[in-house]
Amino acid sequence: MRGRVIVPPDNLPVRPTTDFAKTALFNILNNHFDFESIDVLDLFAGTGAISYEFISRGSPSVTAVDENIQCVNFIKKTLTDFRMTGLQVIRTDAFDYIRNGTKQYDIIFADPPFSLEETNLLPDLVFEKNNLKKDGWLIIEHQTKRILQSNVQPFQVRKYSNCSYSFYKSQA
Repeated sequence: MRGRVIVPPDNLPVRPTTDFAKTALFNILNNHFDFESIDVLDLFAGTGAISYEFISRGSPSVTAVDENIQCVNFIKKTLTDFRMTGLQVIRTDAFDYIRNGTKQYDIIFADPPFSLEETNLLPDLVFEKNNLKKDGWLIIEHQTKRILQSNVQPFQVRKYSNCSYSFYKSQA
């Protein structure tokens, strides 16, 4: 997977994470996780770029969730084209997936639309539903000018131009 260029169609309703921000994110994660032994959930998966990055680094189990059929179909096509394994694609609302899911993850990455007000609900919902394994991380990508408001506070916020990551850690 490394070095391959994935070009999504122009008609997908996405705002892909910049290469700069994605590289920074994976440099941070590389210092805290063994990619070859983690379960990952990619919420608002869009083009699937974050999911592909986890797969390319050896993650055995990645779940990509998006409600847009065009995004889901693009991810499935990319899986087939590049013969990727270990990636499950689910078409549903990200909040419904968290509310109804029973699986726990080492990393939950969420990249909701910057304008989505409900983003503030994600940390509380993830921790209320116990979706993270012990020492698992929830990472939410959001616009730098936005400070997420929830009962759960991030242990770290990293800023990369117009994009920021808020990091939350499970204590359970």
